[in-house]
Amino acid sequence: MSRPAVFLDRDGVLNFAPILDGKPRAPATLADVQVLPGVPRACAVLRDAGYPLICATNQPDIDRGTADPQAVAQINGLLQELLGLTEVVICPHDDAENCRCRKPKPGMLTDAAARHDLDLSRSVMVGDRWRDIAAGQAAGTGTVFIDRGYQERQPERPDLIVKELEEATEWIIHRLG
Repeated sequence: MSRPAVFLDRDGVLNFAPILDGKPRAPATLADVQVLPGVPRACAVLRDAGYPLICATNQPDIDRGTADPQAVAQINGLLQELLGLTEVVICPHDDAENCRCRKPKPGMLTDAAARHDLDLSRSVMVGDRWRDIAAGQAAGTGTVFIDRGYQERQPERPDLIVKELEEATEWIIHRLG
């Protein structure tokens, strides 16, 4: 029987994302990673409630040649270990690749759902950018938008808007029931 899960974007949701020109950026090295306050506790609460935690992250700087794939893998491994994530799924492509995995397309979520026998209609996607919310909507999940005040396009009709992941845990648990 398939079960619900919590899908989480990485940069700006799990870890601090420095802002450049009004937009969040990914940490470049392991030393740059700063888990956001409250995130370990929020992840523990969701895990303890029985939900797999799947991080789904666009990492287009790999395709652009400005990020080291090994450094990205190390960052993902650290976050997976520290936060007890079930899996970290990445899309290394830029928009020009037109792949099925780059958010706002739902490929990362649908592929993870197939691997882990997850029910997307009973799951939630948490993100801090419009692409995250659109990917969740395209996959049929509920959506939580963490509003960081970025100077960019805003998501359309997320189910919940919060300032921090911790604020959403009770709503997520109630929704996934």
